[in-house]
Amino acid sequence: MKQRTFYIIVLAALILAACGGGPAGTGDKVTVRIGWAGSPDTLNPGMAVLAESYTLFELVYDSMYELNLDGTFTLTLAESANLSDDALVWTYKIRDDVKFHDGVPLTAEDIVFSYNLYQSTEDYPWMGSYTGYFETMEATDNNEVVITLSEPIPNIESQLVFLYVLPKHIWENESAVEFENTAMIGSGPFKMVEYKQSEFVQLAANKEHFLTPPKVDEAIFQTFENTDALVQALKTGQMDMITEMPATAVATLEKEANVDIYVGAPFAPTVTDIILNQVSEENCPEGDGVCTGHPALQDRNVRLALAYATDKKQIVDIVLLGNGAPGLTLIPDGLGVWYNDSLKDYEFDLAKAQQILDDAGYKDSDGDGIRNMPDGSRNLTFRVNWPSDSVDGPRLAELLSGMWDKLDIKTELQAMDPDALTAVCCPAFDFDVMLWGWGSDPDPSLLLSVMTTDEIPTGSSETGYSNPEFDALYAQQAVELNFDKRVEIVWKMQEIVHNDVVYIIPYYDPNIQAFRTDRFTGWITDQAKIEFSDPSSLVVIEPVK
Repeated sequence: MKQRTFYIIVLAALILAACGGGPAGTGDKVTVRIGWAGSPDTLNPGMAVLAESYTLFELVYDSMYELNLDGTFTLTLAESANLSDDALVWTYKIRDDVKFHDGVPLTAEDIVFSYNLYQSTEDYPWMGSYTGYFETMEATDNNEVVITLSEPIPNIESQLVFLYVLPKHIWENESAVEFENTAMIGSGPFKMVEYKQSEFVQLAANKEHFLTPPKVDEAIFQTFENTDALVQALKTGQMDMITEMPATAVATLEKEANVDIYVGAPFAPTVTDIILNQVSEENCPEGDGVCTGHPALQDRNVRLALAYATDKKQIVDIVLLGNGAPGLTLIPDGLGVWYNDSLKDYEFDLAKAQQILDDAGYKDSDGDGIRNMPDGSRNLTFRVNWPSDSVDGPRLAELLSGMWDKLDIKTELQAMDPDALTAVCCPAFDFDVMLWGWGSDPDPSLLLSVMTTDEIPTGSSETGYSNPEFDALYAQQAVELNFDKRVEIVWKMQEIVHNDVVYIIPYYDPNIQAFRTDRFTGWITDQAKIEFSDPSSLVVIEPVK
């Protein structure tokens, strides 16, 4: 970092050339520059869907608990937590030394306001589900938060860890849904400076943070339109760290003298999913639902044939260069005991897949090389979409197209802007097949919830799947306090959706990230999980001397 002035001038020129613009100059500040392929869909914590938004929320906001890289939880905003003898009342004593970025103290009232906002705003896609068993939430004169549950629950930490605390004095005057939150006032270790959609996010260090003031002065997240440019930016020193890359770049970066690359388990266990639109006419959401999915996908026989025709080993070998594991259920293997490893996957068997379709009446009745519906109403041509910022989406789509073509099933491949893809996904259900993915909570409840009937109209369900037995088990596991019994229920739920072929899971994603060793030191690399954009690394890194 000795040639700082020269570096900033060159970097600004490179960013302008590669991305069409960039943040203002940073002078002599210690700035860590992070490259990624995506961009936040919104800065409103209640409305966000994309992972990039949640990366920023973790840096800008605080919550009641912090999730550590080893999977444990630590109290953050509270000095203590106490549970009543009947396991219904949690009392949190809030710290007195926490301030929002505008200098206003953060109190129990802000926390209760935030929780009530998440719970009461029906248009929020995710946050309300975390408060499903919160009967009342109160702030006491002693700066305590008192949460009274309708029933005891086994996972209060995972329910609170992503409920980011918002400043009441700002949000009480705004629309919960429409508020763009561009100032993004929080209390976390970083604060918003400037944001340009699909270009960059500039964050300044909160040097007065009550727990972990960063050692750097600012962090800039730069969006790159293609992964080749992203990898090149790390090689040339334009970026100090990159959060994602194609597996094909690993060998190239391993040869770079000043670059360290790490392949490991993601902080949030990640799953890539092949989403099959199976919403029925009776479950099409009123008002928001378009429900144009191909009717053949509502037939388990068709979904089962597609599963048998999907060669997961070939996908892992080609897309990930072997750096991954074939998937099984929406609950990823990274969730440990919650993952049902006793299930037998559908082995790659084209002959069996063809026989299933033949027996179900899906034959090429008009001789055009494409199978038809049993009633002859239309052929089996599926739209296949994926987000345009996906590193692996294009290759995965090509492979699936070739595999399914051998069943005489045709595909129409198209990448879409992530926001546009979200709009056609859910609750619109205006698609056939979608390639996307999930980052999991530490608790399985959220991923299980997206397969419940209740979530079809909310936008949380991607598939439109509905099964009363699964719904009943979901409600049961949510309040089961016996750990072993809850695991048993979660395993049964995975068995049900696996048998129903709700998703096809091609693989569980590894996390591939890299940083320059000549820029900053202190990146957290000695944990089982890798995430260099997490506060755990960004608050401790410092310039190489």
